[in-house]
Amino acid sequence: MELRRLKDRLKTATRGHKLLKDKSDEMIRRFMLYIRENLRLREEVEGELQASLNSFMLARAVSSDAAIEEAVSMPGTRLKLSASSQNIMSVDVPVFEITKEEGGELYPYSFATVTAELDGAIASLAELMPKLLKLAEVEKTCNMLADEIEKNRRRVNALEYVMIPQLEETIKYITMKLDENERGATTRLMKVKSMLEQQNGVQ
Repeated sequence: MELRRLKDRLKTATRGHKLLKDKSDEMIRRFMLYIRENLRLREEVEGELQASLNSFMLARAVSSDAAIEEAVSMPGTRLKLSASSQNIMSVDVPVFEITKEEGGELYPYSFATVTAELDGAIASLAELMPKLLKLAEVEKTCNMLADEIEKNRRRVNALEYVMIPQLEETIKYITMKLDENERGATTRLMKVKSMLEQQNGVQ
């Protein structure tokens, strides 16, 4: 009974190992796709952010700090952020969605008080906001997938190098013991048979 139970456990562990290995391979494939997307977004966002900062520096060079501070102190547009999640290989990763509320203006100031460089900087930052959120979403997804891949790898290794070898060793030991007992029983039966034949021969 113990041998049958151990064989069932070994079969289950082997099947579980294969499923976890397949899951790990698929997770790594998706992780690599997200890593490439993260790299592309990061380069794009950093380039656009640098251009926006350059425009701000040009605006500060030709306008006073007080004028710029007054121009950008009151936001003219309100954005609404909604967060949800999606399941990727049993990992709930975040999904961000940004919507612009009705009304409001992109430039909440008089064009006569500031330079065109500030207009360009504000416009580029407004366009950059959705990309920044997407970058945050992708980076968080990469981190969560990396953690899950590491956990999954530990489970696979525990099955492959600890549990399955131990079960195989125990099954082998019990099988050897049963075979040994069977040989001993066969030997005893043969000996009893030989003794009975000798007794019958003497009679």
